[in-house]
Amino acid sequence: MKNTLTLLGASVRRDFTRAGTGDVSLAVDRFERRIVAFGRLYQLLSDHDDLPLVSAAAFFESLCEAISEAVLEPAGIRCEAAIENGSLPAAQCHRLALMLTELVTNAAKHAFPSKKGALIRIGLARRGGAWLCTVADNGIGATGPLQGTGSRILEGLARSIQARLQGEAGEGGTRVTIVMPIAAA
Repeated sequence: MKNTLTLLGASVRRDFTRAGTGDVSLAVDRFERRIVAFGRLYQLLSDHDDLPLVSAAAFFESLCEAISEAVLEPAGIRCEAAIENGSLPAAQCHRLALMLTELVTNAAKHAFPSKKGALIRIGLARRGGAWLCTVADNGIGATGPLQGTGSRILEGLARSIQARLQGEAGEGGTRVTIVMPIAAA
């Protein structure tokens, strides 16, 4: 969440610094839309463990839309999402959403020194006996193993849903897949 608030602050500074007097109204409108999108994002990331099951397609399509509007579009990054329908227990859905949001905001923050052609792809699909949640970017590619607070949070969340993280990085960008056994869901 720290990354999203940092990005929000940076976008406010950028918009209001560039805005001339005639552009202030447009900048305020853009900022207001971003705040509303962040509100939707945080609502989706709120704890929904009291619900029995969640529609994966409805939930993750809404989440991807909110992340795009709040974080990616203002940074000039496109987002494509392919979400398979199915039901997930709310607790697992909530943790996957936190992980996906961390991965997307991390990519937005680090993968694109040049925003030209920046793209993040998000996927959720069932394969074999597992749900696969993938975040892939076409950025510069991670230069080493994932480290830091965000990585520790991801690892802890993955353990809590009996999932594992798989990462690949190269010239074409970085791809992280969360593999969660359907039995755990």
